[in-house]
Amino acid sequence: MTDTWKITETSFDPQRQRHFETVLTQGNGYLGTRGTFDEYYPGEQRTTFVHGVFDDVPVVFTHLVNFPAWTQLDITLAGEDFSLAEGKLLDYHRELDLKTGLLTRTLRWQSPKGRISKLDFLRFASLADQHLLCQMVLITPENYAGEIALTSRLDANTHTMRYQQWQWLGQGVQADTIHLHLRTKATKIEAGMAQKMLVNGSPQFDKVLPNISRMPSITATHNAQAGEQTRFETFTTVYTSRDVAEPAAQAIRSLTNLGADPGEGLWLENEQAWAKEWDRCDVLIEGDDEAQLALRFSIYHLLIAAPRRDERVNIGAKTLSGYGYHGHAFWDTEIFMLPFFTYTRPEIARNLLSYRFHNLPGAREKARDNTFQGAQFPWESAGDGREVTPTWVPDPADPKSLIRIWTGDIEIHISSDIAYALVQYWKLTGDDAFMAQRGAEVILDSAKFWASRLEWNPRTRQYHLSDVIGPDEYHDHVDDNAYTNYLTRWHLHTAVALAEWLKTYDAQSASQLFTRLAIDEQTLADWATIADQIFCPSENEANLIEQFTGYFERTDLLTKDFDPRTESIQSILGIDGANATQILKQPDVIMLMYLLPELFDQQSLQANYDYYTPRTDLTFGSSLGPSIQAIMATRLGSLDDAYENFMRAARADIQDVRGNAGDGIHGASAGGLWQAAVFGFGGLRIGDDRWYLQPHLPAHWKRLRFKFIWRGEEQLVDIRSQQEQS
Repeated sequence: MTDTWKITETSFDPQRQRHFETVLTQGNGYLGTRGTFDEYYPGEQRTTFVHGVFDDVPVVFTHLVNFPAWTQLDITLAGEDFSLAEGKLLDYHRELDLKTGLLTRTLRWQSPKGRISKLDFLRFASLADQHLLCQMVLITPENYAGEIALTSRLDANTHTMRYQQWQWLGQGVQADTIHLHLRTKATKIEAGMAQKMLVNGSPQFDKVLPNISRMPSITATHNAQAGEQTRFETFTTVYTSRDVAEPAAQAIRSLTNLGADPGEGLWLENEQAWAKEWDRCDVLIEGDDEAQLALRFSIYHLLIAAPRRDERVNIGAKTLSGYGYHGHAFWDTEIFMLPFFTYTRPEIARNLLSYRFHNLPGAREKARDNTFQGAQFPWESAGDGREVTPTWVPDPADPKSLIRIWTGDIEIHISSDIAYALVQYWKLTGDDAFMAQRGAEVILDSAKFWASRLEWNPRTRQYHLSDVIGPDEYHDHVDDNAYTNYLTRWHLHTAVALAEWLKTYDAQSASQLFTRLAIDEQTLADWATIADQIFCPSENEANLIEQFTGYFERTDLLTKDFDPRTESIQSILGIDGANATQILKQPDVIMLMYLLPELFDQQSLQANYDYYTPRTDLTFGSSLGPSIQAIMATRLGSLDDAYENFMRAARADIQDVRGNAGDGIHGASAGGLWQAAVFGFGGLRIGDDRWYLQPHLPAHWKRLRFKFIWRGEEQLVDIRSQQEQS
């Protein structure tokens, strides 16, 4: 029977090393550490990323900084170095407990000289104290007696994409404690880390404290008899100058305040903090262990990436779990991940939306640079909200060549995606103060951008948006993308209505904001007129909405024409080849109908679903698509299709369907899976003043249970199949 709370690895396969490093990532909303082994293993990608700590990297603009390694241990057993690259592995089991965030590994290892040892590794990033990291190793010699030596260190010789981002400021060793003090080269963010060790619960042990530059360390030795277990523990603290004025001093103080033997108490605090999270956020599925485990896995990874105490950071597309996308944030947060937090942890959603408010200066800078007004939000955002999309990247097929990346220039729908997320948060929470004080400025200033970006065509007597990229990135440099145009119209109408509301809610604040943004009554009237005149492709005789102008004229191919395959159709055809066809990375029109369902009837939804689905690369295209496809299939009563796409999203990282999970968790897929369960199969829908259900459970699901927050009050939904009810 599957334990639906645990991700397990029952044998070690070096070919899946990077994959498991990603899926076993630990974190607490402040930092994330990949699930590398405690000891070094060739090919590892050992990283710890802290929210908001970016620094410049050539070509990529900026990247999350890889913090000094705190997990790596050197272990010597009776004179032989422990390594899974040598000797013989007799037993092996590794698991991540999603319920508590505890990563454990138990193994028996036979050395090249025949010595057999049992080793148990445990570690967690405390959810109760976001600055605290705990690690334990239990070592038992089985057929020998001898000295066990263990070295732990804080290693600042870490690199990001082969680039060293840290300047050394200082370090120290004293008693049972070591520390590091560093600063990023360009952004000048300081970091302080400290670490202490206990052996068998005591700081009194045979030790050496080497003070090697950039790598202070502690080496503990213990003479063990056969069958005798020795316990080594390390406690590490991490602070940055984004948190406190003197991060190194604070890291040392925090270690001192832990007490003499803190391990059991710290573990209990972490366990209790996780219990509170799961009480609010768990989704129970009965009758489908694979789906249950995958959903809890997704929720876990959302929770460990969620900033609980910082409203100036966002969640990157790969969370804090890998190098993919450099830690940059996209529309993935607002459209795919944010609904989970809005419905279960609205205070976290508020933090994530506040990130966009605080980074309005970067959005305004981008608009000015592009000769537009207002605020144009960047396609990729990092520390300060400026555009950080790489302009050129190496061609995977030919590293000597470069590929031009256009998304930062012309994938502009993100400004409306952010506005949409703000309105959904407001509708669900009723947080008028937040909308008045922060949300309104974001929505109104980005509406100014749209009013200046739209192009009037005197021949058609309509406004158009030319040379854009929609969510479907297989097609670039297109005109009048349906998703972008419809969302722009919605955005302008919403901005006008919001301005009227704000004048009623707080006339003085409204007046001050309008003055600051240079918005007057004529501006609002113009926006309403412009919105009504935006070209939004209407349904043709077959009830189809053309994804962009000229889409139906492109070569019509179906994804099944390329099966069987193990890669995306863009990889098969090339960028230009895929662009010339109707094959989609993800279906923009279906996404549009998901976000604005009130605009389309069931007949239109069915026609467009039937047309675009066989032309969408759902398995190897975008990881964002399957979960939304699942939701829309439930609304059409196509439960088999819905479940198939739900499981595509469920397996994205656990089974590494696209072969790129080693780069980090697909955060949007994780958030989309929650939406597919709750909005799709659970059928949760929100009106202006109420919520209601239209559930459609898969035939083999016996029960679906979840909670959400409606206007500050917790709601419990418990749906049972008809068989269970009878």
